[in-house]
Amino acid sequence: MKHYLLSIEQPDGGPAAPEILEPVMRDVAAFNEELRAAGAWVFAGGLDRAEASVVVRFHGDDVVTTDGPYEREDEHAGGICIVAAPDYDAAIEWGRKLARATTLPVEVREFQGEPQEHLA
Repeated sequence: MKHYLLSIEQPDGGPAAPEILEPVMRDVAAFNEELRAAGAWVFAGGLDRAEASVVVRFHGDDVVTTDGPYEREDEHAGGICIVAAPDYDAAIEWGRKLARATTLPVEVREFQGEPQEHLA
């Protein structure tokens, strides 16, 4: 089983209103339980607000840090989920389910190498 990153792309701004957020969080909890039951759960978690991030770049001979998120129009990574899936199609299906639960875009990317390399 390969590992795949499911990255939730969240709009900038504050949290959604409770009447919007509560059903989403309920659906995400159900998604996480389905992952666990299927043996596909590796790791998942929401991320702190984008403004709290720092970007680290190599510039010439120096490493430079800048406050704030890496520039991406009007969205930022809002959370991640790492799943174990037998193939890319299965990972895409998990991405579809997460997008449905969050109502947000989800990027699916395969990790390079083998899972035992990531967990060592």
